[in-house]
Amino acid sequence: MSSARLFLVPNTLDFGIAGEPAPLDDLLPRSTLREAARLSHWVVENAKTARAFLKRVDAVFPLAQPLQSLQIQELPRPPKGGKGPSPDWKPLLTPLRAGQDLGLLSEAGLPAVADPGSQLVAAAHREGFGVVTLSGSSSLVLALAASGLQGQSFAFVGYLPQEAAARLARVKELEQRSKREQQTQLAIETPYRNQALLDGLLQALQGETLLSVSASLCTPLAWTRTARVADWKRQPSTLPADQPAIFSWLASG
Repeated sequence: MSSARLFLVPNTLDFGIAGEPAPLDDLLPRSTLREAARLSHWVVENAKTARAFLKRVDAVFPLAQPLQSLQIQELPRPPKGGKGPSPDWKPLLTPLRAGQDLGLLSEAGLPAVADPGSQLVAAAHREGFGVVTLSGSSSLVLALAASGLQGQSFAFVGYLPQEAAARLARVKELEQRSKREQQTQLAIETPYRNQALLDGLLQALQGETLLSVSASLCTPLAWTRTARVADWKRQPSTLPADQPAIFSWLASG
């Protein structure tokens, strides 16, 4: 059996945020950057932004090979609407079969958690390859910790429906689960729809439910606000349309 392993390499959380990026070793552990620098084979969400990330790595630890010599493959796009044949993940694992370690990188945060890549990880397990997660930022965990909400029982529910009536029904369903199980619910949204989701949550949730929003985590612009829905309505907030945000709520028992 090959000793090659799939390494899950966390990216920073400052993707797409304006301003001069911070030094990479201020944002990610040096041990993670050292591992990333030695890898020559990559599967990434976007090749262009992956090269930009690796250029930042190179400024801390010189890459084992010139950037233009690295083998970078992009993750297949999921079929639109969830219809159509599933992508074939096996070709992406070719370096592992040849005894070469492989890195998996997403646009921001930890690969395969609220990001593409979990099916590649599953494929590696099916073929018996080792999988190693390197230390780094996970926006979901950081937001949960900063929220002050229930951290012993929580659920990540991903993206909520965009259509208003469907979103309203889904949020009310999740609020009932939160109240019944005293479980924090976490959701994400595309930055330009942040405000629409906040407005939808304020419409759907009860006044005593605690709602927390975290944005721009691990950047100088980072902030978190946790308050009752009634207080959010009394003191509205306008969310940035160019910064990722995490929404979490906990219903009163």
